[in-house]
Amino acid sequence: MAAPTRVEPTTTPRINPFRVRGAEAALASSESTAGALKRTLGRTDLIAMGVGTIVGAGIFVTTGIAAATKAGPSIVLSFLLAGAICVLVALCYSELASMTPVSGSAYTYTYSTMGEVPAFLVGWNLLLEYAVATAAIAIGWSGLFGAALNSLFDIGLPKAISASPSAGGVVDLPAMVIVGLIVAVLVFEVKIAAAVVKTLVALTIAVLVVVVAVGAPHVHADNWTPFLPFGVNGIAAGAALAFFAYLGFDVVATSAEETRDPRRDLPWGIIGSVVIATVLYIAVSAVLIGVAPYSSLNNSAPVATALAAIGAGWIGKVILVASVLALTKGLLMVFYGQTRLLFAMSRDGLIPKALCRTGSRGVPVRLSLLLGVVIAAIAGLTPIGTVAELVNIGALFAFLIVALGVLILRRTDPERARPFRTPLMPLVPLLAIAGCVWLATTFEALTWLRFVVWSAVGIVLYLAYGRRHSVVAGGAA
Repeated sequence: MAAPTRVEPTTTPRINPFRVRGAEAALASSESTAGALKRTLGRTDLIAMGVGTIVGAGIFVTTGIAAATKAGPSIVLSFLLAGAICVLVALCYSELASMTPVSGSAYTYTYSTMGEVPAFLVGWNLLLEYAVATAAIAIGWSGLFGAALNSLFDIGLPKAISASPSAGGVVDLPAMVIVGLIVAVLVFEVKIAAAVVKTLVALTIAVLVVVVAVGAPHVHADNWTPFLPFGVNGIAAGAALAFFAYLGFDVVATSAEETRDPRRDLPWGIIGSVVIATVLYIAVSAVLIGVAPYSSLNNSAPVATALAAIGAGWIGKVILVASVLALTKGLLMVFYGQTRLLFAMSRDGLIPKALCRTGSRGVPVRLSLLLGVVIAAIAGLTPIGTVAELVNIGALFAFLIVALGVLILRRTDPERARPFRTPLMPLVPLLAIAGCVWLATTFEALTWLRFVVWSAVGIVLYLAYGRRHSVVAGGAA
C-alpha cells in the first residue's frame, strides 16, 4: 500500500491593503546607500533650528497684524493658546519621532500609523505649506532688505530689479539672490547650516530682549482696554493667524535622520523650541500692546511703530536689521524642511527616486538645487498675496493626523518600544485634535475650498504615479 502523499502547508502572504509601513522598514530605508543622510546634529542644534524657524517674521510682523485685526489686547492669549496647542501636538510628535527617527516628520509618522494614502496627503499639503512659505519669506526679505539699505545707507534699489512684473518691476532680484545663498549653505554639511542658524538666533533673541527692556517701563494699562474687542472668538482667530509661525517644530522633526541621538534629543528639540518661542511671543506682544493702541499696529513694522510712539524711534534701524536676520534664518530652516520632506517622499518612490540621491557630504544636493531654481523663479517673478491661512490649514491637517496616529499606534502596537511616551494618554492627543479642529473652524470658506482642490490634485498625482512606483508596494509584491 502506497504511503499517503504529505501535503506541505502553504504560507499565506500578509495582506497590507493600506500599505502601512512599520518603523523598522522606515529605518531600513533610511540606511540605504542611495539615500543616507549624515548624523551631525545635537540637542542644542535642534532647539536653535526650531526657535530660529518659529521666531522669524511672525514676531516682527504677525504680532501687530493679529492684534489689530483679530484679537486686540487679547493677542497675548492668542499666542498662549497657539503655543499650548502646539505643545500638545509636540508631545505627540516626540513619541513618534523617538520611535521612527527618519526624515519626513508628519509624512513619515502617518505612513507608519495610517498608511500610504493619508501619508501622501499629509506630505502633499506640507509641500504646499513649505513652498508658499519659502517664496513668501524670500519676497518679504527682499522688501525689508531694501528698507534697511534705504534707512542705513540712503540707498534705494531700482523698482525694475526689486519688484515682480505685476508689481511694476521686471524681477525681484534680492529675493532670488537670497534663495541662491540659502541653497549654497544647504549643499554643504547640515552642521554648517545649524551653526549659521545658532548665530542668527542669538542675535535675534538679543534684539527682542532689548525691545522688551525698552518698552516695559512705558506700558499703560489703558491700552489693554477693552481687552476683548473682537470677543472670545477673536482669541481663536488670532491664534489661527499666528499658527503659521509655529511650523518650526515640524522642521525639527524633519531633521531626525541627521541627529546623532534622535531618540533622546528630538523630544528636547521639538518641545523646547515651542516653549521658548511661545514665551518670546507672549513677552513681545504684551509690551507692544501696552505701549501703543492695538489699532495702530496694523502695518508691516508694528515693533518699530510701537517703540516710535514712546520716543524710541532710534531702535527702528535696529529692528530693520533684526527683521532681515530673522527672515534669513527662517528662510534657511523652512527651505531645509522642504528638502527633507521631498527627500523622504522620493526615497519611498512616491515622487521620482532620482531626487533622493545624496552627495559626498551626505546631503541631497540635486534636490536642493532643483528646489532652489523653482523657488527663486516664484519669488522673483510672482507676487505672493494672502496665503497664510492656506499654509496654516495644511499644518493643522498634518498636526491633527499626527495626534490621531499616536492614538492608533497605542492600540495597534502597544508593545513597541517608545523611548519617549506622550503623557496623560489619551487626554493629550485628544486635546491636540480638538485644538486643531477649533482653529480650523476660524478659516474662511475659500480657504477650505483651496485645501480641498489642492488635496484632490494630490490624489490624482498619487494614483497616476505614486501608487505604481511606491517602494512599499514593490516590497509587498
